[in-house]
Amino acid sequence: MNVVYFVHDLNDPAVHRRVRMLHAGGATVGLLGFHRGEPPAEVDGTVPLPLGRTADARLWQRAVAVLGAALATPRWRSLVRGADAILARQLETLILAAFARRLLVPSAPLIFECLDIHRLMGAAGPGGRLLRAVERRLLRQCQRLVVSSPHFITRHFARVHAQLPEVTVVENKALTFEFDGPLVAARDHPARPPGPPWRIGWFGVIRCARSLQMLADLAIAHPGTVEIVIRGRVATSVLPQFDAVVAATPGLSFGGAYNRARDLPQLYGDVHFAWAIDFYEAGSNSDWLLPNRLYEAGLFGAVPIACQDVATGAWLAEQGVGVLLEGDPAQAVRTFVGTLDDAHYRALQAGIAALPRIAFLYAPEDCRELVATLVRRGQEPRI
Repeated sequence: MNVVYFVHDLNDPAVHRRVRMLHAGGATVGLLGFHRGEPPAEVDGTVPLPLGRTADARLWQRAVAVLGAALATPRWRSLVRGADAILARQLETLILAAFARRLLVPSAPLIFECLDIHRLMGAAGPGGRLLRAVERRLLRQCQRLVVSSPHFITRHFARVHAQLPEVTVVENKALTFEFDGPLVAARDHPARPPGPPWRIGWFGVIRCARSLQMLADLAIAHPGTVEIVIRGRVATSVLPQFDAVVAATPGLSFGGAYNRARDLPQLYGDVHFAWAIDFYEAGSNSDWLLPNRLYEAGLFGAVPIACQDVATGAWLAEQGVGVLLEGDPAQAVRTFVGTLDDAHYRALQAGIAALPRIAFLYAPEDCRELVATLVRRGQEPRI
């Protein structure tokens, strides 16, 4: 089965993970898309076709790039011909994918993969109305909508659009084949010694100013009792104060970027709790998504901390695990840490450890089911 995959950023780690998932499901992948920075030479053995450089937070510049890519049809015509399905990640590439399908393979299913919803989608002004109209028109051409959280459907798509194509939820779970057997087995290592100090890990894309300040205040309020460990890629355009806050806060440290496949077991194995809170787009995308760190933490035995009234909190509540903060999260987390003891922590950790791994992992059979779902028409998704 040949899946042609249009992507918004060839350097996005989540794009690379989806390509690995498609390959594991038995598909060949034709990969093309835009890129932030230099495009990669290959993605899981697939050589991508770059369509041009774009930038974060420059929506209209990306719209111009889409137009330029559409005018360069001969460059990608041979890649799209023969597709059994066309998958497009994010709205900007769905425009291009819909054009390609209509021009070259009108019988192939068109699938919209939406893992983030831009804040302008909910805007009341003309920009928001225009984006929703574009999305509505394109959804009518799609055979399937893939989202990573059911809240994207209930909070956005079902509210904004009267009709939707078939919906498939593919969570941001880890993949069994991303880690060697011994690394997956790290979840079963002997329980980490309890605190104090209680270690809270904040890993991944670091972009939330409110979280940074809350965690710094927490470390200051509980000196010697709490340690905050930050690792990942810092969005300095959003957090220009990051280095200054880290330098000025005893008990808060930053260890730089990490290799996901190699370092995750050690990262999560060295902390008691995982910060699974993001206020970057509070009230919309940040409230609706289910982040990678939720599944990574659970896989390696760290207890997630989340707000009760968002999608992450709902997921944890359904599983009966984790730390759910009610009311003002800054006050709630200080109260939680101030009353935490050995017995409480061990009960929280045991709850995470007792969940089956399928709560956090997709196996090869899930990948095969995803590929089968993408290429079929008019049937209920089973993944």
